[in-house]
Amino acid sequence: MKGYLWTGGHGSAGGEPPVIEGRLAPWEAIAVDAVGNVIEFWGFKRNQGRVWALLYLRGEPLTAGEIERELDLSKGGVSMLLRDLERWGVIQRVRLPQDTVWRYGAETDLVRMVRHVIEEREAGFVARIRADLAEARRLAETMGGVPLERLERLEKMATLAEHVERALRLFIKTSRLDVSGVLAVFRDGASRRGDR
Repeated sequence: MKGYLWTGGHGSAGGEPPVIEGRLAPWEAIAVDAVGNVIEFWGFKRNQGRVWALLYLRGEPLTAGEIERELDLSKGGVSMLLRDLERWGVIQRVRLPQDTVWRYGAETDLVRMVRHVIEEREAGFVARIRADLAEARRLAETMGGVPLERLERLEKMATLAEHVERALRLFIKTSRLDVSGVLAVFRDGASRRGDR
């Protein structure tokens, strides 16, 4: 599991602001790095979070060159990051009437952004898990001789994956996250243990 890169802040040793690359103000550097760390913790590239955070904080579209300078990134690196972020729907490419160059702006509706990323990544991942668990159940039943208790546990795993997928799909449609089905799977196991 990836850790969170602590960048300092209140109560950090020395109390000195971080060395600033590009033209970021100290508060911007801390905020941009904090978002990058969270994004990396979630399994994305740290600089994807840093680029989005910069665009979100500035509140105006920036060119790829401006992003390179502000975050001290290479031209090729920024190009790949922007392509990924566009695909995830967390930034948009815009061209101002007086410009000949593309600029990039952050998605500012945070719920819509999270919904889109979940739809693209997590929902597909959970669907693959459900398919794998269905295949495991099919193989266990085909083999025969698998103890009933193990089959029941396999079924519970499949039910959990089904409830997680349902909760994600509901969130994508309504922005509401209902995990009652997921919790019920856990409660069922706990109540059975309490009955013994």
